[in-house]
Amino acid sequence: MSGEALLKAVRAGQTVEAAGLLDGMTDAERRACLPGLRELRKELRAARWSESSRMAGPALHAAGAACHTGAAGAANWIAAADLRWSQASPGVFLHVLGDREPDWLGDVAHRLAERPVSSRIPYLLLSGLVRLAGCEVPTTDAYVEGWFEHIGSTWHHGGTVVERLRQDPHLDRMIAALFDSLEVSGRVAWLFGDGPGSWYHALAQLTGEGTLDRKVIVDACVARLLRGGVPADQRVFLKLLTCLDLTRDEQRERSADWTALASEATSTVAWHAQSVLASLSLDDELTPRRLAEMSSGVLFRTEKKLVRAQLILLGKVLKRDPSTAAELLPAVAQAFGHEDTEVQERALKLMERHVAALSGSDGVREQLVEAAAELSPGVRIRAERLLGAGALDSAPAVHQEVLPPVPERTRLAPAPVSAAELAEEVGALLASGGDVAAFERTLDGLVRHAYGDRDGLVEALRPVVARRWWADADPEYAHVHEYFREAPYGVEVILATLLGHVPMETLHSAVQQGPTRGNCRHDALSRAFDARLWEVAYRVRAEPLPFLLATPTWDTGLLEPEELVDRLTAYRRLEARPGTADFAQALLRVRRDDRATAAAVRARTLGSPEGYRLAQWLTAEGPDLPTTRRRTSGVRILLEFGELEEIQGQFPPEFRRLGRPLSVFKDRWYCPHWDEADRQHWSAVVPGRRELVAARVLGDLSSVAVDDSRRGAAILPFLAEADGEAGEAVHLCVAYGLGARHTEDRLSAVDALLVLAARGQLDAERLGGDLGQLVRRGAVKPLRLAEAIRTAAATGAYATVWSVLRNALPVLLADLATDASSGTPARGLGDLLTVAADCAERSGARGDLSHLAQAAERRGSSKLVTQARRLRTALTQGVAA
Repeated sequence: MSGEALLKAVRAGQTVEAAGLLDGMTDAERRACLPGLRELRKELRAARWSESSRMAGPALHAAGAACHTGAAGAANWIAAADLRWSQASPGVFLHVLGDREPDWLGDVAHRLAERPVSSRIPYLLLSGLVRLAGCEVPTTDAYVEGWFEHIGSTWHHGGTVVERLRQDPHLDRMIAALFDSLEVSGRVAWLFGDGPGSWYHALAQLTGEGTLDRKVIVDACVARLLRGGVPADQRVFLKLLTCLDLTRDEQRERSADWTALASEATSTVAWHAQSVLASLSLDDELTPRRLAEMSSGVLFRTEKKLVRAQLILLGKVLKRDPSTAAELLPAVAQAFGHEDTEVQERALKLMERHVAALSGSDGVREQLVEAAAELSPGVRIRAERLLGAGALDSAPAVHQEVLPPVPERTRLAPAPVSAAELAEEVGALLASGGDVAAFERTLDGLVRHAYGDRDGLVEALRPVVARRWWADADPEYAHVHEYFREAPYGVEVILATLLGHVPMETLHSAVQQGPTRGNCRHDALSRAFDARLWEVAYRVRAEPLPFLLATPTWDTGLLEPEELVDRLTAYRRLEARPGTADFAQALLRVRRDDRATAAAVRARTLGSPEGYRLAQWLTAEGPDLPTTRRRTSGVRILLEFGELEEIQGQFPPEFRRLGRPLSVFKDRWYCPHWDEADRQHWSAVVPGRRELVAARVLGDLSSVAVDDSRRGAAILPFLAEADGEAGEAVHLCVAYGLGARHTEDRLSAVDALLVLAARGQLDAERLGGDLGQLVRRGAVKPLRLAEAIRTAAATGAYATVWSVLRNALPVLLADLATDASSGTPARGLGDLLTVAADCAERSGARGDLSHLAQAAERRGSSKLVTQARRLRTALTQGVAA
């Protein structure tokens, strides 16, 4: 009877009554209740959130744990993911489990503590079980993080952090675990707090009063910094170390640790370690050998601030004690291999001031000569004079431009033969998005198998789409038809249609009326792409197609005319009616050149409307591009396109938009096309006409530079690899991408620049002129541009980068030409000149550069003036390497 009463109370959600019933039950009676509780748990998994049966969750959670007499079973029940959203409180658990043996409770506590932090086992439950069991405190990640949050939640529990720590009986063990295992994320770093009530203040106070062992805490802080980690983690323990206010003796005895941190740690930690070592060195508490060891690591870092500070420190020590030159100058020479030529020049200047102290140190001089071979060509000339004529091999090497391999077209493989293989490819496509080849191959496979064996296809697809939200959507709340009426979402609309989740009226409306959103500048591309997907989904239900006409031959989206004629011939033999959108897409993809004449003759002999239309299309002149006009909008330079008449007439309405004029001011800036996966397919909508695509994404590319948006330049590598003319729109897109705010966007632009150069399609004069104008207008910041083109040059494309800068710099230097003494340069122009000088030196560039002489003759020693003089020297004297 007690078992039935317990199940009844649990189903009613009466947690208190269920706990009372459990108090009087034996282990055997409790085990007898488990099958009923498991059945109820299975029911709740399938129940909707709105059902009243969900009220049983907390009672079921507590009762199931209490009815398990084994520690493993109880722990698994408590930590179950499906019970986590309606779990019982820690107090209820401690009540129903409190009559167990201490060893059993300790086993459950440790099993729960070993669960990952994401299991979110309440700390009050864990600590309560440990208290009841009297066992050793766990030091797992979950327990330590729970303890940390519990101690720090003073607003909820009262008292300060330091007071709560003093009362903790396991303080030493938990603090040691805190340093050893706590993963400091952004949230945990925030919980460390700030000010008198923070963890920093509490640990420093307890260390100062002797409650915590100072040496142990300091060593733990340093060890955590040496271990490395994310910046948030390092900032927390560095701040704690700073709060401990180390004495000079404590700093000195850890000099080896500071050396390692200065060389390998994050910038903030390295700066602190460097400052400690600098203080020790200037007070004669650091040996020259240790300073040289530290310098060898720091001078290889990329942070200019750290490198400059190290060179300044070395200069101070050398000036104070010239006898250290034999040990320290080889360390200075490590900077000769730094990627920044300004650092190289600083190191060489330091060498010039102190190399005289090396009299009689021939072995050291040989080390310096060897290191000087790493200098850039312009700086190496001065090193030759310093170290003696002929000391370096000054014979200029012939520059060899390094560019990426030219992308090769890849022919699409046939569609998968079996439904099982197709289902695997569908799963991969849904997981990764896939490229044009994978998408088109999978799409054609779905059409072919739906035509041949729809039932077999559906059966193979069920496990693949089982986790898609629409596959088991609650019909009362989910509006699947509205979702797919808005957009097809790639092949998902076809998959959902095959499994019967999309009504025919929704598909018919989409085919007849198009999308319900849009009218942005991308709308023409997305409508043409989506129209074909909606049509395929509709025909799968209404009139299946044997295969698709528009499946491209090549991964660029290009379709061979002979292959299209063969497909139309097969359609005529099967008496199949071509899809309107599919045939329109096939026309836009088919290759049109002199080699298509024979295919046109074959197409005309088919005698079908599609055959005549294809023959007419293949024999017409094209593909054409519309007329363009530049327009400005604020700091932006944008393009407008005129009408493209050939994509009008007999094309469906959704495709005619591709040929309509493109206006800067009439199209809406708001864009619903957030899915970046679809954008890689836009070039395949109009293969051979990438200017049409580039002009329509130009607004997005301008935003990555002007508005600091992210990921807008991801399409650039696809544009660079696409077929067709790389004209004004493509080059403007690359120009904006090179000035993007975010690193990943700049890298996409660099990839596009190098691919265009490798294919012989880069118009350096056009790109350089565009960059100059965009920097001048404020759309592109010189510092960002310098970072991007420095990355491009570092791949070995020095001549390519110089050819671009040669056309960009005159525009920027022109503003300085009118008054060389007072003209205000654009911020970052010196960095551009640095990259230009490096490229000119390495590529052996010669000739004049407009307005460079005026910049080089300006007074002062700013970076702009210094690098302008260096560039002028490279262009007039020649130092190619």
